[in-house]
Amino acid sequence: MHNDVKKYDLSGKVILVTGAGDGIGKQAALTFAAAGATVILLGRTVSKLEQTYDDIVATGGPEPAIVPLDMKGATKAHYQGLCATIEEQFGRLDGLLQNASLLGVLSPFEHIDHDSWNDIMQVNVTAQFMMTQALMPALKKAPKASIVFTSSGVGRKGRAFWGPYAVSKFATEGLAQVMADEYEGSNVRVNVINPGATRTTMRSKAYPAEDPMKLKTPADLMPTYLYLMSDDSSDVNGQSLDAQ
Repeated sequence: MHNDVKKYDLSGKVILVTGAGDGIGKQAALTFAAAGATVILLGRTVSKLEQTYDDIVATGGPEPAIVPLDMKGATKAHYQGLCATIEEQFGRLDGLLQNASLLGVLSPFEHIDHDSWNDIMQVNVTAQFMMTQALMPALKKAPKASIVFTSSGVGRKGRAFWGPYAVSKFATEGLAQVMADEYEGSNVRVNVINPGATRTTMRSKAYPAEDPMKLKTPADLMPTYLYLMSDDSSDVNGQSLDAQ
């Protein structure tokens, strides 16, 4: 249904990408910009966001915006301020890709560290809920708004030692289902992408012995991301799609 990246046109769309400094988030930002979108780059590390910004400008994409924000410590006021700024500058938000996640340390259940559990739930679940909730006024102003959450195979079937990360992704799937049902028939649609095994830093931390060259690159996954952000998917709601 969506093999050819070229066919998706995102011109005129304003799309916020979390975790835009690295990995899949960075690739998604570059790809959305190449398809004509104005991308808002959100992440923790300014230097990485600036690199993504420079790469977009160098390839002639629309000038992006940079929002440095640590989702571990951000408050409701930060997210409300973000929404106000987006409405002021752009008038609306057409797309939101919730991509930033913490992996934590893979460990046996009895060794799960409580602080690590809390950090992972904060970034992967609570912060995503808070940000999405705060951005709803801007999303509702778009003719066809798309919210995309990022899951994982371990967010559909739990796996030994994946502890808090797996639980956080089950929560992500649940949050998306609740929202999709609630906004069914409106101008806002909510879906989930499971990227699958991808050549990223996070993956190499989880599977240090694996040969990364045998994995798909973030660029290989982009057709699914483009499809869900484009108007081609305006009737798709409440789905959990595999990117590979």
